[in-house]
Amino acid sequence: MLTRGQAIMAKLTKETVDRIVADGRERMLWDDQLPGFGLRIQPSGVKTYLIQYRFAGRTRRLKIARDGVLSAKQARDRAKALLGDVARGIDPAARRDEERRDLTVAELIDLYIAEGMTTKKPSTIANDKGKLNRHVRPLLGKRLVRSICRADIERLQADIANGKTAANIKGGYKSRSIVTGGCGTAARTLGLLSGVFQFAVGRKLRPDNPVRGVQRFADRKMERFLAPDELARLGTALDAMEADGLNGVAINLLRLLALTGCRRSELRTLRWEWVDFKWSCLRLPDSKTGAKVVLLGAAAMSLLASLQADRKDNPQVFPGTGREGCTTAEWKIWQEARNRARLPGVRIHDLRHSFASVGAGAGNSLLIIGALLGHKDPSTTARYAHLANRPLLDVADRIAENIAAALSGKSISQ
Repeated sequence: MLTRGQAIMAKLTKETVDRIVADGRERMLWDDQLPGFGLRIQPSGVKTYLIQYRFAGRTRRLKIARDGVLSAKQARDRAKALLGDVARGIDPAARRDEERRDLTVAELIDLYIAEGMTTKKPSTIANDKGKLNRHVRPLLGKRLVRSICRADIERLQADIANGKTAANIKGGYKSRSIVTGGCGTAARTLGLLSGVFQFAVGRKLRPDNPVRGVQRFADRKMERFLAPDELARLGTALDAMEADGLNGVAINLLRLLALTGCRRSELRTLRWEWVDFKWSCLRLPDSKTGAKVVLLGAAAMSLLASLQADRKDNPQVFPGTGREGCTTAEWKIWQEARNRARLPGVRIHDLRHSFASVGAGAGNSLLIIGALLGHKDPSTTARYAHLANRPLLDVADRIAENIAAALSGKSISQ
């Protein structure tokens, strides 16, 4: 059994490494059979193999790879080779730095994916990999990192916006990846690429970030809000679909999305242990912005109570058709619902926008709406500012109407 501490000794095997759990501190585990071979455990739980050695009077550390990228055995073999170089008078870190001075952009992308995404969520990592591999790698992958200038970045943005990297790629069984271009895609890709080059600056692979100072195309935010009559049509469509015997689990998932303003990913995987009926909230252990508590209105709690009565000991609030796992039918059901409700082009995520728009239109502050939606950055909620002004506009309209009546010699309504 491993004990806690800043540095502990044990043979680094798959079993040893798998047993280590994060405890909120950074720790080192050194191999007791291969001196200089170690494992760093970060507070987040990320585990990285490395070597430590002395060369020319200096103590140096060199990363080998994250656990999972290489196994413990593969990392040990790599450590033996590197420590053997040290014994022969070769500094592995200096050699690595020299080699990286001539990195291509494709090699930089690989390095960033391996070492620069450790704090990102898996969904964000997958999304970022897609942008880098589908847009940046084809256009700049063969260029040397040190040769990239501002003009190259501006050309890259224009090419992505014009659809030069658009593609329809067949994946695995019955899967296909549709890669699109456009100004929004180009702007978001440049935002990510700026982080990649800043990573390169931090690793001393180049002195500056060529993306900085480049004027990005406008990234148009999708702000589709359902009006009251549209919400009524959607509700009627969902009721009719349920009466027709369509997937009731997915239908109720859509209803709860509309009633809570939650993200689809937060509710699709919802478990009963996270539902707090006493305090009318969801206690989500993870979300796009980390662990959070989502306060629920009476209508949402009533829906959950009705679902709990039929749960049949399943831990998932919205179970799939198999013995375990959650539903994946919401996309098909949503397509049918929006067709019946005559809402072409409306996305599932627009239910979240609609929740916010109804709250803002009722005069609730943006601070309260942001708290309900779980926004960490107030600027994210600022998109609803024009809707929050609706009550003020109604008052201004009544005042102006009264003044106009007085100017016309009519009596002012109270």
